[in-house]
Amino acid sequence: MESTDMHSRLWFAAYTRSRHEHCVAQQLRMKEVEHLLPTYERVARWSDRVKRSRAPLFPGYLFVHVADAERVRVLQTDGVVNLVSRAGKAVPLSAGEVELLRVCCSQAHSIEPHPYLKIGQRVRVKHGPFCGWEGTLLEKQNSRRLVIAIEQIMKAVAINIDGVDIEAV
Repeated sequence: MESTDMHSRLWFAAYTRSRHEHCVAQQLRMKEVEHLLPTYERVARWSDRVKRSRAPLFPGYLFVHVADAERVRVLQTDGVVNLVSRAGKAVPLSAGEVELLRVCCSQAHSIEPHPYLKIGQRVRVKHGPFCGWEGTLLEKQNSRRLVIAIEQIMKAVAINIDGVDIEAV
């Protein structure tokens, strides 16, 4: 591997072909490219058995720690489509985002993917006494609770509801 100053390396998100995350991670390991592939324990239930497996937490993405000169090695890896970019320039992850990814990698048994929801987005309640109601996501209180406005009564009423009980409209 080329000698590179560790401080010139940054973390980037690499976009992969569908269902190629593990294959890309294996190739990067062989190329000695530092990378993170956060996974979670997925449980599949059939009528006759239950199967546990690890699946990518962020399907279609893994994260690489490279210097400018090493980006080409990543892009030449079979299954890598591109580095996540804005205006044609690869966008590095912040130190805080990298730390969150490291925590995710160490907690595969206690995390799972969740649809991305943002403030101002229309949502629908999937479960519970407010099932079927639609509203606007107003704020996130700690990571386990959401507050949405219910517009059906033509008032600005907010309810606390678990994030797993709502979906994007």
